[in-house]
Amino acid sequence: MLGRTLLATSILLSMSGAAFALPEFPVWPEGEALGAKNSPVKEETVDRRKTGGLADRAVTGIRTPTITAYLPKNPNGVALLVTPGGSYQRVVLDKEGSDLAPIFNANGYTLFVMTYRMPADGHAEGADAPLVDAQRAIRTLRADAQKWKIDPQRIGVLGFSAGGHVAASLATRYDEAAYPATDSIDKLSARPNFLALMYPVITMEKNTAHPGSRNALIGDHPKPEQIKKYSPEQNVTQQTPPTFIVHAVDDPSVPVDNSVVMFNALRAHHVPVEMHLFEHGKHGFGIRGAVGLPAASWPELLMNWMEALPGSGENGA
Repeated sequence: MLGRTLLATSILLSMSGAAFALPEFPVWPEGEALGAKNSPVKEETVDRRKTGGLADRAVTGIRTPTITAYLPKNPNGVALLVTPGGSYQRVVLDKEGSDLAPIFNANGYTLFVMTYRMPADGHAEGADAPLVDAQRAIRTLRADAQKWKIDPQRIGVLGFSAGGHVAASLATRYDEAAYPATDSIDKLSARPNFLALMYPVITMEKNTAHPGSRNALIGDHPKPEQIKKYSPEQNVTQQTPPTFIVHAVDDPSVPVDNSVVMFNALRAHHVPVEMHLFEHGKHGFGIRGAVGLPAASWPELLMNWMEALPGSGENGA
């Protein structure tokens, strides 16, 4: 089974950009998010690649969150809403977005890579802006499930780093009225059917939190209620979806304890959870940064886990 991971890695290394992308579409029906009207930021996309290297686009000043669809030839009905990282300063589109398309599409998974607004960019929703965008995004996918040939009850969210905080917030605050309903789409559930977290930012407790993300979300001197609200491990319930977690023990940016506290909270609430801790990998390895390391097996491990979820695959398990 590991062959599909190795094959996809070789495909990735031969790519020069997002070759699998289909047209992108806005998260919000008007394009720009309603809460962006008073934000001073200007949207900009920069390709940070070195000469001859793989694409490495980063988007800052996001006002119009978008979703880019990566469609498999033979869809298995399972969709992943991908929330890439970027320290809550930017969204990286390739290292934790388009890079995933070769392997997951080859195995039938439909990917939707989204951008989301930053919590400190002056949007009306403040620190909730990323959550608001993620809630609307998953509802939009459910509304258009037939169009994308996906099962509306088999949509998960895969988040990396700060995007892992977006994903974990969505999974623990999906039923929160984070924005006023505007149409029939907003009446649909925002609960992911499953959750996958890659070296995620989780807690806002000072000694464990990622400093940059914590500052962007709740500032230097937060109140206890702010810490609780933006710490997903403190908001886990028995209704939190089944969760898969990956982290490198030697992560110098987001301490591995972020994943550990989330794992412990999920276990305490009897939520199905699987966690893989790799000795080496540092931070932000995605696929390209894990080549040659045991951590390179994470896509295979994730797919095996998804295929074993209730109602998935031929097992019917």
